[in-house]
Amino acid sequence: MGYIEVTGGRVLSGCIRPAAAKNSVLPLLAAALLCGKPCTILAVPHLRDVETSLALLQAVGADAAREGENISLRPVRRICGTVPASLAGAMRGSVFYLAPLLVRAGYAELALPGGCRLGPRPIDIHLAGLTAMGAQAEVSRDQVRLNRRGALHGTEFALRLPSVGATLTLMMAGCCAAGTTVLHGAACEPEIADTAAFLNACGADITGAGTATLHIRGTGGELLGGCCHAVLPDRIAASTYAAAAAIAGGEVTVEHCPPELLAAFLDFLSSAGCTVTRKRENFTVCRHPGHPLRGGQQLVASGYPGLATDSAPLAAAVLLYADGPSEIYDGLFQNRFACAQGFAELGGGAKAEGRLLRLAGGASLHGGTVSAPDLRGGAALVLAGLGAKGTVRVSDTDHIRRGYADLAGDLARLGADCRSVTECPR
Repeated sequence: MGYIEVTGGRVLSGCIRPAAAKNSVLPLLAAALLCGKPCTILAVPHLRDVETSLALLQAVGADAAREGENISLRPVRRICGTVPASLAGAMRGSVFYLAPLLVRAGYAELALPGGCRLGPRPIDIHLAGLTAMGAQAEVSRDQVRLNRRGALHGTEFALRLPSVGATLTLMMAGCCAAGTTVLHGAACEPEIADTAAFLNACGADITGAGTATLHIRGTGGELLGGCCHAVLPDRIAASTYAAAAAIAGGEVTVEHCPPELLAAFLDFLSSAGCTVTRKRENFTVCRHPGHPLRGGQQLVASGYPGLATDSAPLAAAVLLYADGPSEIYDGLFQNRFACAQGFAELGGGAKAEGRLLRLAGGASLHGGTVSAPDLRGGAALVLAGLGAKGTVRVSDTDHIRRGYADLAGDLARLGADCRSVTECPR
């Protein structure tokens, strides 16, 4: 337990480079189980979810370990298909192991995945697709078990909605299936293209990644090879630094991160009154402290290339300070805006009504202690503190460490009065 303490009033400046994308690293670690030769994932950040993934891999018998900043996986002959409940329940990313364990062990058994409390996140699309590929599924209230007889077979499958998790699961399953799998209505997020690039480098045959239709030619049950892979930059971390510049004022350059990865978020900041300069591999967000942010925004979080659901709370932290009311609607998670309570406790006009967040704007936040309700909501509360008149302490930072190795340190390096404290505030 601990908290992040931030005192508002500092203008930010400087350059920062986001770490490798957590939302790519987690499926990549699972996908490496499909490989019969060594794999190395480069420059993997020290995140709680990454450490949970390593523990999960080791628990099922994989030879996975950190080697400096990288993670290496060496092939083993046998894999166990049962994931310990404590690990499956610790993160949503445990769902990525359904297909690799089904392929390697012939079965996959795990408690229903955990993670942030964002509302129901069913895995029915994952199961429907795997069943169409020949798996047998048994689902209870808190556990799922999949079995197969022989190799999975290719299929033509339409996702009822563009689920990132289901797209990744079925793409991984198709790599070692017999025949060709065609996925319609697939998610288009950059992390899917990144996972496909890794699998193709290992010998898979995937085309269409990043579009709504994927073609995967399977190996007929044979394992893939191996490779060394550099993960794409974390676009949500990049959005966090951009939002920090918008709230605190100043000029922040995010390096080694193509702006098209978060174009919708940068478009939002431009419409809110920030100056955004985009180059091929970096971008700069600038706001003079005396220049007010513009409200009147009507944002909708959706799949890529729209505004990412993970960045919706970050946008909310910006709009707290905007001149005029705004609304944000999240069509993916019904409890995305649990951070509204913390905003209100600090004096911000914020009210969550199901999937809709209403923001009064014009906030003058004061100091206080609030609790991080989830990963991105916790980060949004820290960001809100950058503009507060006083000191904000955000507790329950274990949520935040699931996606940021050192958020307080990152903001401090840009000039914020921000630090991480290991004791819980009284």
